[in-house]
This record gives sequence, C-alpha cells and structure tokens, in this order.
Amino acid sequence: MVALPQIAPMLATPGSLPPETVEDRWAFEVKHDGQRAIVYLPGDGTVTLRARSGSDITPAYPELAGLGSALGRPAVLDSEIVAFDSEGRSDFERLQSRMGLAGSAAKAARMAKIVPAHLILFDAVYLDHSLIRLPYADRRTLLEDLHLNGAHWSTPAAVVGHGARALEMTRTAGLEGVIAKRLTSLYEPGVRSRAWIKIRHVLTVDVIVGGWVPGRGRLTGLPGALLVGEWREGALRYAGSVGTGWSDTERTILAALLQAAAIDACPFDEVPEVAGARWVLPRLVGEVRYATRTRAGRLRHPSWHRLRPDLAPDDIT
Repeated sequence: MVALPQIAPMLATPGSLPPETVEDRWAFEVKHDGQRAIVYLPGDGTVTLRARSGSDITPAYPELAGLGSALGRPAVLDSEIVAFDSEGRSDFERLQSRMGLAGSAAKAARMAKIVPAHLILFDAVYLDHSLIRLPYADRRTLLEDLHLNGAHWSTPAAVVGHGARALEMTRTAGLEGVIAKRLTSLYEPGVRSRAWIKIRHVLTVDVIVGGWVPGRGRLTGLPGALLVGEWREGALRYAGSVGTGWSDTERTILAALLQAAAIDACPFDEVPEVAGARWVLPRLVGEVRYATRTRAGRLRHPSWHRLRPDLAPDDIT
C-alpha cells in the first residue's frame, strides 16, 4: 500500500468576480454548502476522508466507502461533502445531522439511509505522484479523466470564463455562489490564496463565540445575543454582537453549548462594553451573515447563519 502524503486543503479568499477583460484566465465552479474533505485513496480499495482540521471523518460517511474501489490507483483528491435538499441544492443544515458521527458506526449507517451524503470532487493533488506544482487547468483535466461519477460522488464541470453568467445562474438556482480559480494557479496546501476567490451572494464570515447576553421573557436562560470575534495578530478581537438568525431549536442547542463553556474572564483582547455579558471559552465557531463592516472592523447588521462544528478556532486564523 502506498504511503500517501498528508495534504492540507487550499483555501479561497472572499472577493468579487475577476474583470471581464481577464476572465478567460479563470475557471468558475459552483460553491457548495458542505464539509470540506481531503480524500485519500491508497489504491487498495480503501478510502480515508479527512476534514479541514485533519481529523478522520471516514466512519461518519459509510456510503462513500465505495469510492475506494472505483479508482485502482493511489490518489489524493480535494472535495466537498454535501447533503442535497429536495431541489438538488446542497443544504448544510441537512448535512449537520451527519457530522460528528465518526465515533458511532451504527448511527452513521442509519443516518446514511435517511440523509445520504454526496461527494463533490473538484481537484486532484496526487495521482501516483504529487500534482501540487501543476497548474489548476492541468489538475482539473487529470481529475475529469478519472471519470469518477457514481451514486454518491461526482465531478461537476468547471466553466472557463463567463463568470457573471455563472454567478447569476447560481443565484437563480438558489445556490451559495461560485469559486473563481486562476487557470495557472498551483495548489497551495493550507494557504488562503488569492488564486482562488469565493464569490457569495451574501457576505458571510466565520467567527468565534467569546460570550453571550441572556435573553428576557420567554428567552430567559437562552441567548439573546452572541458576542463574537476573530483572531487578529494573535489576539481575539471583538467583532460585534449577533442577536438574530436562530430558530428556537438552534437557540436551545447554543444555550447548552454556552453553559458548558462558561468562564469568568473575558476572552477578547479588549473587554467590550456590553451590559450583562457572560463569557465562554473561545471554542465555538459559527458563520454570520452581515451587510458591511465599520472602520473598526465591527460587523454591521450581523445575523446568525449556522454553527460550524466542522471547524475549530485555529482553522479560521
């Protein structure tokens, strides 16, 4: 069995579409709302899936095991695990019911029948040898030539040029957006690169929860607002208060997580002037929608989007 190299995923930078004058130098892929996974195929019929954090999540997705026998050569592929809704759109909320089941094979098998996962393959970083020094266009050709399309995995096409049209098509279809990838770009493991640009239809950011403010009335004991921050220059900087966007179920789940993480000291580098604030260990990661930022970097009109159990605080530094 071949000892495959451990490769950290290359990350995209939030931004806007490349200018039309140079868009023929870029490919555009649909941005799917799922869990990033590096796929390791040693060529012996087995498969290992590793999350962005490097943790082994293979047991959580037993329906993806067949990919190991679909390719009879050593490979490392980049991908996104998704769960589709009734309209065929990736739905992170559905996928959440599948995440975190790596330690329970029986439950993972049951859930695989209820909420089947699908593996979106979009890059090849190793095929018999390392491909990270090859341009993106060449890696995509090699990936597509593998013809990996099955019931639980596929290799969607990437479109060269026509960025505005691709973005509008995703908007019409109710998808999250597109990722633009420079055709000449090399694969940069673990790097958030300007060679890959993610363009979403709404602005979002991954944040770290550092505190909360209890609600009142029917929300007594539940969070009325979350106090969130971002790592900047080795410190957790306060980014604002998020007080909307949860369902009742999500609010209850957050309450339990916050109570379990309670601490006495503020984790932010500067204590925000928020009355009634309670502090927590900065270990919960969430995704927040927002309109823009203030000059001080605070989020304007933020709204909670989702917890990110697939990310640790160190993953978003």
